[in-house]
Order: sequence, then C-alpha cells, then structure tokens
Amino acid sequence: MGKDSRFLAGFDLGGTKMMAGVLNDKMEVLSRSKKKTRGKSEEGDTFKRIADCIRDACKEANVDPKDLAGIGVGSPGPLDPVTGVIGETVNLPTDLREFPLKARLEKEFGCPAEVDNDVNMGTLGEFAFGAAKKGRNVLGVFPGTGIGGGLIIEGQLFRGSSGAAGEVGHVVMDPAGPRCGCGKRGCLEAYASRLAIVARALVLLLRGEAPALAKEVGLNPGDIKSSALARAIEGGDKLLEEAIRETAFRVDTVIGSLINVISPDTVVLGGGLVEAMPALYVEEVTAGAKKAALGFLFKDVRIVTAKLGDDAVMMGAASLIATALAAKEKPKDKS
Repeated sequence: MGKDSRFLAGFDLGGTKMMAGVLNDKMEVLSRSKKKTRGKSEEGDTFKRIADCIRDACKEANVDPKDLAGIGVGSPGPLDPVTGVIGETVNLPTDLREFPLKARLEKEFGCPAEVDNDVNMGTLGEFAFGAAKKGRNVLGVFPGTGIGGGLIIEGQLFRGSSGAAGEVGHVVMDPAGPRCGCGKRGCLEAYASRLAIVARALVLLLRGEAPALAKEVGLNPGDIKSSALARAIEGGDKLLEEAIRETAFRVDTVIGSLINVISPDTVVLGGGLVEAMPALYVEEVTAGAKKAALGFLFKDVRIVTAKLGDDAVMMGAASLIATALAAKEKPKDKS
C-alpha cells in the first residue's frame, strides 16, 4: 500500500518505557508496541530502540514502515517543538540530550515527523479522542512524579512564545517553601507531586501511623506507587488519606486560579495519582477549585478524569502529526 493509505505512527517516549502505535486514516489504533527506554547498559543507542519500537508496531499492524505518512512523538521536556530537538532533560538517557529527534526520524522513515512535550500530547489526546473531546478551551493537569500541564485554547494546542507553556507544576505557592527539583522554592510540585506524597507517607510509616501501607510496602520507598497508596486508603489509613487530600488541595487551588486566568470549559485530570484515586481527586479538585475560582468563571467548567490511560500521549502525538500534514496539504488562498 502507498502513502495514500494514511497510516500514522504515534510515539510516547518516557523515562522508563516507550510505546509506539500505528493508526489508520480514521485515527483508529491498529497496533501497539512497547519497550524499555533504557537497554541493559546505562548508555546505548536509544534512537535505535525508538526506531525498532515503531517498526514493531508497524509489523503488528501489517503495515510497511515505508507506508507511514507521518510520525508524532510526545517526549519529556525541555525540547524545541519547532526543530524537534530534545534538550537537557534529566528524565531520558544521556544519548538523547540535545538530540535532533525530528530530523533523525524523518531521515530514518522518509516521512514528516513532529515532536512535542509529552504532557501537551496527553492533553491533546484527551481533547481529540478522550474525556475532553467536547471541549474547546481545555486545561490538562497531570499529577505524577512531577506535575505537568497542557493547554488547548480555541481548539489549538497553546505553547506560548517559548514553546513551553503549561508548566503548572512550577506555579510558586510559597517563595519560602520547600525546594523543588527545578531548583526554585515553593513550587506546586514540591508540595503535591507523587515524590512529595511519598515523603509524607514515609513519615507516617516510620511513626506506625499507616498500617495498611506498611503491609503493602514495608519501609521501602521505592514500592510506594500510586496504586499502593490507593489500596492503603481503601485499607483504612485515614492519616494517609488526609495527607493526600491536602496535596490535592494544593493542586485544586492552582487549578482554580488558572480558571480565573484562562476560563477553560474543561479541566481534565490525568497521571498516575489520578488514575489510582479518581474519585478522591475529582472530589477535592472540584471543591477546592470552586473556592479559588470566581463563580461566574467556574459555573460551567467540567472537571473530568482522563479516559485514554497509557494511550493518551501516543494518540495525542498521532493527532499532532495528522494536523501538521493536513495544514501542509491545505490549498493556499490565492486572493
């Protein structure tokens, strides 16, 4: 089949794992392929793993890689969405730092490629195919290891003049607060990311105040995953639940403030913490955002949880390249 068949590849490049998907011209997912981002050694040819993952997805879909019309990628930042060069990100193998991923993919597969921030792609995926599909102005907030954000304004992905708009996790709550991983103090991430929650959970474990969590993980912080936290709350760890609700309150205060600024019609919540505890997060965010936002701006806002799960970034990236291809093919106005 030729490229008129309009097969697209969407790719989710994460610090731990990567996933490729092949979609048809109806934006239906035909196949998925997953690999670990890092090989057996710390350093390796990560780009080869990316290319192999895309080829594996093509094989699974019975599609020749030569028939791909385009490839879209969601990657941790910082990166330049115009050039598709990945910057000095700490979340990826070092051989991808300052790496021209867009250009290398185009050379490898002979088709156009687009690269953008993974949280932007997750928000775009939910806007195009998932929980925010009915929206036009969408705020995406994804609490996890960090706290990412994405913006859709009037139906278009909003990147700002720097290309990196949406850093919700680095809204400063208190200039004298705890130090954030970015080096500044008092960022939302320092209070409400999964790492911040793990730190609080460890204190409760050491005090003997989280018995259900102790049964789940012992005293090993590496085992305190979002799912373990959710099970511990179900198991009756009230102080742990209180701590997580307090961190969610920090998130909803920022969301309420952003509602005042951008007036979205939809707020979509995603990421590991939300997936593990959707009811808790929607309840807290709705109540807290309502307090922080002006009533006339808040009254028609839908607050929803993400629907696409692991597919969100991959499908958002496929939507990105589909839109880019359509823009190139659109006849120019000769008037």
